[in-house]
Amino acid sequence: MPTERMRRVNELMREVIGGAIATELKDPRIGFVTVTAVETSPDLRTAKVFVSVLGDATARRDSLDGLSSAHGLLQGTIAAQMRIKRTPTLSFHYDEQHARAARVSQLLQSEQAEQGEVSCDDD
Repeated sequence: MPTERMRRVNELMREVIGGAIATELKDPRIGFVTVTAVETSPDLRTAKVFVSVLGDATARRDSLDGLSSAHGLLQGTIAAQMRIKRTPTLSFHYDEQHARAARVSQLLQSEQAEQGEVSCDDD
């Protein structure tokens, strides 16, 4: 369980990286990307950046490749905007939770629609 300080560092890092992706990166491979979470190691040497990507598997792969190649620029942005002892090495990961949540929501909506149709037929 991360400490309160680590939660604040993770949240600030999420905001800084998200802003930098939106304003500073010009790589055409990077599509519509949202930084959903950051998990920093306690010693601040590494950080896992979780992103969701709008599009299919190819868009996801291209965006992750583009982000990985821009990690140096993003680390420099973190160093400039945050006052922390070390700037962590970034690794980018696709956030599966949002895709799963959307799928579950879609399944629930279709189930509700089917139940609505069934109850109308019983009348």
